[in-house]
Amino acid sequence: MIEFHLDARSGVAPYLQLIQQVRHAMRLGLLAEGDRLPTVKDVVARVAINPNTVLKAYRELEYEGLVQPRPGLGTFVTRTLGGDDDSRAAHEPLRRSLTEWLQRAREAGLDDEDVEALLLSTFRDFSEERAGRRG
Repeated sequence: MIEFHLDARSGVAPYLQLIQQVRHAMRLGLLAEGDRLPTVKDVVARVAINPNTVLKAYRELEYEGLVQPRPGLGTFVTRTLGGDDDSRAAHEPLRRSLTEWLQRAREAGLDDEDVEALLLSTFRDFSEERAGRRG
């Protein structure tokens, strides 16, 4: 089951952080069709968030057709965003390479914020380069 966390420094609304985390878990194959999301009560207890915020996130996921509430039972995943098992398996070499890179970043003295800033700026530069080649 997914365990939510919130980053107050991210500038992203808490309900959007929950939505992003569910979508990421679906893309990575960590949540599959039929899996139950944590109850609102469990999320509130774990991350100290207003129950209405959790409900808002779950309603948005329902609107997107990703989950379906079942009264008295919980909220369940109705479809996933990830590819098939073959495409997820193809990600494993990339994951290992990224893990090795993260280890080198730590050895170089980078903390979480440094790593995040470096990844985001590199990704942004890469995306802009690709967009420039298409245009």
